[in-house]
Amino acid sequence: MVERRRKLWGWGYEDPEASPEEIEQIGRGAREHLGFEPAEFERPPRLEDIELPAPRLEPPEALAPICASDTYARVTHAYGKAYRDLVRALRGRFDNPPDVVAFPGDEAELERVLAWCEAAGAAAIPFGGGTSVVGGVEPRVPQRAAVTIDLGRMDRVLDVDPVSRAARIQAGATGPGLEEQLKTHGLTLRHYPQSFEYSTLGGWIATRAGGHFATLQTHIDDFVESVRALTPSGVWESRRLPGSGAGPSPDRMLIGSEGILGVITEAWVRVQEAPRHKVSAGVRFDDFEQGAGAVRALAQSGLYPSNCRLLDPGEAALTGASQDGGALLVLGFESPDHGVDAWMARAEELCGDHGGEPRRRGGGEGAWRDAFLRAPYLRDALIAAGILAETFETAITWDRFDEFVAEVRSKAAAALGPDGRLTCRITHAYPDGAAPYFTVLAPARRGSELEQWDEIKAASSEAIDAAGGTITHHHAVGRDHRPWYDRQRPGPFAEALRAAKAAVDPQGILNPGVLIDP
Repeated sequence: MVERRRKLWGWGYEDPEASPEEIEQIGRGAREHLGFEPAEFERPPRLEDIELPAPRLEPPEALAPICASDTYARVTHAYGKAYRDLVRALRGRFDNPPDVVAFPGDEAELERVLAWCEAAGAAAIPFGGGTSVVGGVEPRVPQRAAVTIDLGRMDRVLDVDPVSRAARIQAGATGPGLEEQLKTHGLTLRHYPQSFEYSTLGGWIATRAGGHFATLQTHIDDFVESVRALTPSGVWESRRLPGSGAGPSPDRMLIGSEGILGVITEAWVRVQEAPRHKVSAGVRFDDFEQGAGAVRALAQSGLYPSNCRLLDPGEAALTGASQDGGALLVLGFESPDHGVDAWMARAEELCGDHGGEPRRRGGGEGAWRDAFLRAPYLRDALIAAGILAETFETAITWDRFDEFVAEVRSKAAAALGPDGRLTCRITHAYPDGAAPYFTVLAPARRGSELEQWDEIKAASSEAIDAAGGTITHHHAVGRDHRPWYDRQRPGPFAEALRAAKAAVDPQGILNPGVLIDP
């Protein structure tokens, strides 16, 4: 079999479903749909046209078979998938490519790679699916050589405990890869971030990724039973338990650590039977605020819908979900054990109490999820067509929700300018608050796209910080969120985090600049 190769830029593989001409047609059609003036369509660079600086170090002979320094390997590990990453890659501009990419196949090889990096004083950047949207995998460490450690070869389900309903899975397993392996046991993890096709279990854990469930099990945290990681100072592995009150959790310290405390190699995670009973519905509201009231009622009801995503009128119209000027709630319930019609009926009653009008009933959420997973492919066409397309998200408690969303909208829209589009949806809901998720679309200022986005991002982030929200609900911190993350966390905690890093990574080689200064 021929191994599929990732694109030099954008989302997915080199063998796209659409031709370049079809992709260009999609981009031009999007500009027309958005009301933007026509613009030139940019074609991505060819590999032979990309020039990179020579590697600053070479792997030792014993590691050479699992390392690569060719242009393709370095380019495809230079960036994540943020707007600023895609714009630079589209132009063939790779600011901080890794010098070497290592592909360990087991922990013994990974241990040797880390020892080499430490001896050489090189940064070691853990790399899962490369889907970071916050600069989490870009080797933005120009003062030292960088080795990106791709965990893709460590991708197996190692053990399944059907009694406890848990599985031990290697960190490099992608969403589809681990689901396919669990399926042979009649089980599923059911954690579906938008990056599901390419992101990995280790990446989900390292970034505290949000997933499929809009309530209850909203983050990968809720599925983790124990974690194992390699650090320059030794193995970090927690005891496998359903719960423990024994001091601060070693798992929770690794969850969200973004590769600065160790390279996650495997984890025991809670799995479940695939759902056999599903029901979904769309509920219309006159406006977003009315719908948010219904989402709060649902989150506080104990019904725990699997899907409870509210699209504001702009997003509902933009995605084609609803064209009548109202907000749309995409609602769903599922269970492997029992029918869920009664849960949906009660949920529709609650929505009705807040002015909601049920539109349709269905047996599942497949169409919604498919459109959700296809969105990153569409974004490639938008960017090549000169459209700034990016998102940011946050979370806030219900008592401040309406004012908070209004303030962030106002500040972001002002920075965006009159020609842009700003939409909002609720992605996850809790009894005490929710996660509003904003989408930004605007005609790009060709040649200064990065500055344009930085202005919008800074204005939005300042508004979020000033109004008391979190700088990120599920996109992680990386390097791009650092200024606002530093303000959000308590000072003594920052010192404790630095001390923890010094203990497990005394040379500071692991992902420098992420979460704390190198």
